[in-house]
Amino acid sequence: MLSPLLFSSLSFSLAFLSDSSGSDKCPLGQFPCGNLSICLPQPQHCNGQQDCPNGADEENCVDNSGWPHLFDAFMKKRVQESKECMLDVYPDVCHCEGRKVNCNGKNLLHIPAVSSNVTALELNSNRIESLSRDLFIRYRRLERLHLESNSIEMISKRAFSGLFSLRKLFLSQNRILSLKAGIFSDLSSLEWLILDENRISSLRQKSFEGLKSLFFLSLLNNSVEQFPKTSICLEMPRLNWLEMEGNRISSLWASSFKNCSSLTVLALRRNHISSIEEGTFADMHKLIDLDVSVNQIQDLPPSLFQNLQNLKQLNISNNPLAHIYSNQFDSLVNLQSLSMEEVEILDISIRMFRPLNNLTHIYFKRFEFCGYSPNVRSCKPNTDGISSFENLLANIILRVFVWVVAFIICFGNIFVICLRSCIASENQHHTMAIKSLCCADCLMGVYLLFIGAFDIKYCGEYNRHAQIWMESLSCQLIGSLAMLSTEVSVMMLTYMTLEKYLCIVFPFQHYRAGRKQTLCSLTFIWLLGFVIAVIPFWDKQTFGNFYGRNGVCFPLHSDQTEKPGARCYSTAIFLGLNLLAFVMIVFSYSSMFYSVQKTAKTARQTVFDREVSIAKRFFFIVFTDAMCWIPIFLLKILSLLRVQIAGTIILWVVIFILPINSALNPILYTITTSAFQQRLKQCLKYRCQETN
Repeated sequence: MLSPLLFSSLSFSLAFLSDSSGSDKCPLGQFPCGNLSICLPQPQHCNGQQDCPNGADEENCVDNSGWPHLFDAFMKKRVQESKECMLDVYPDVCHCEGRKVNCNGKNLLHIPAVSSNVTALELNSNRIESLSRDLFIRYRRLERLHLESNSIEMISKRAFSGLFSLRKLFLSQNRILSLKAGIFSDLSSLEWLILDENRISSLRQKSFEGLKSLFFLSLLNNSVEQFPKTSICLEMPRLNWLEMEGNRISSLWASSFKNCSSLTVLALRRNHISSIEEGTFADMHKLIDLDVSVNQIQDLPPSLFQNLQNLKQLNISNNPLAHIYSNQFDSLVNLQSLSMEEVEILDISIRMFRPLNNLTHIYFKRFEFCGYSPNVRSCKPNTDGISSFENLLANIILRVFVWVVAFIICFGNIFVICLRSCIASENQHHTMAIKSLCCADCLMGVYLLFIGAFDIKYCGEYNRHAQIWMESLSCQLIGSLAMLSTEVSVMMLTYMTLEKYLCIVFPFQHYRAGRKQTLCSLTFIWLLGFVIAVIPFWDKQTFGNFYGRNGVCFPLHSDQTEKPGARCYSTAIFLGLNLLAFVMIVFSYSSMFYSVQKTAKTARQTVFDREVSIAKRFFFIVFTDAMCWIPIFLLKILSLLRVQIAGTIILWVVIFILPINSALNPILYTITTSAFQQRLKQCLKYRCQETN
């Protein structure tokens, strides 16, 4: 039980409770060691090791900003009373301890008679339905009254008359519909009034008449639709904590909170608030904790927080905010915790959080927003599955395998280019196409090498550079390189497949592409791929930061912040061009297999064996294409349908699935072909004969 002295001093003390913070400015991505001039990287905050000389880096590991810290400090001190009963009269079914009577859960229908010197009366979980006038008038020393979990619906205007010493009144979980004017007029010493989980739908200023000492008012989970137009603090000048979570309030007016200068905690979570008038919080100079989360707020007036210099915790999460002004938080110089979860900040900028020098904890909807608050010690979520607070590639397995996959792709394709150049082939035009395909696939390996290199460069301090990296020319060029590789490879495979299809399915049409035609086709494919890759650079208004939407600079996933032009463009590429190419490849190889099978029905066993060999190759070509592209098609469709996709899945797709074709194409189109193997054997045999 809070002592009267502690309660009376709380409202004065809260205004002066503020943590010391290093006034020295630290570089982006670092935080100060308390009052010292030393700055450390963000990942060293709460890492289990003391890196600051004063140990400040291991403090504030848990977000206790605002009321939890203050409340705990005052609840620790409790007055201990004797356990021996000091009352002469109390019901036999009840328990007495000191001057306290406990009648919880005794099925009482009325307030029982007890000695007049009782200080605490607990009547929870009974069957009391009404409180008549002058019911407690004898109990002038009563300090605490519990009436929770009854069926109280009617309370007389004079029910609490005479309770001049009452400090805590609990009326939660009843059926109270309204509070009559003057109902608490005699409760001049009341500090706590708990009315949670009732059916109260309206509040009137006169309902709180007489509550001059009230510190804590809780109306959690009622049906209150609006505050009184006149100030709610007019009758409660010392109101420190107002709990209104879970009601039906739709608007906040400045007049409702006029002169609420003692208020330190204001909880308005889970209401229906859609508008807040400018100046609503203007008089709340001592406010420390403000929660307006889970509402329907679409706009916050630019000067709404102007006078809240002492605010330590602000929660505006789960609101459909369409806009946040760049100077919205400029006045919140002592803010320590800012929650903006499930808020799409379309116009987010570093400028928005720069004045918040004391901010230690921030909560966003998306990890990439953390890059805009690089000096904050703790930012959640601390990963998007692709990158983490520390590293460009969050997963240690992928950090290793990005190099392995890149090496396999580069080595395999360069090896095939060299072999094709050294070994003469009967079909030079087909060799040109294979070499061109290998060049395109090799670019995918180069892309992965760059991603691995920048992952090493930013190791341990990625969030410090995240936004600069994603907006940099390097990220744009690397992303366009991956797009060029992907699209040229897809179109090259389609071209080679169609050429083979015409030769096998229509063998008597004498279709053979000449050297000039082949060169023109390959040149056109490369030019088209280049155009596809660089179009997003031409119009920033339409495409925005097309390639820099994640740490790996590849535009595979769409979200609400993506510009419509960019979304349409990426959809046209992945679900238009690439899907069409995949369907054509599957259809062509199916037709080729059918044609070969049909002509081989009357052939000898050797021909049949060759047919089986061709069927296997055709199957693996189609299978690898399907492995690569079906997951990408599904991913793109799900993102367009606004299905939440874990960033980890996107990262695995980019590092492992997307490069599948680039790694396997050299094997499928060169090393495993019988013609190439025969040529290689002949070449090796010829070289051996020359050496002998």
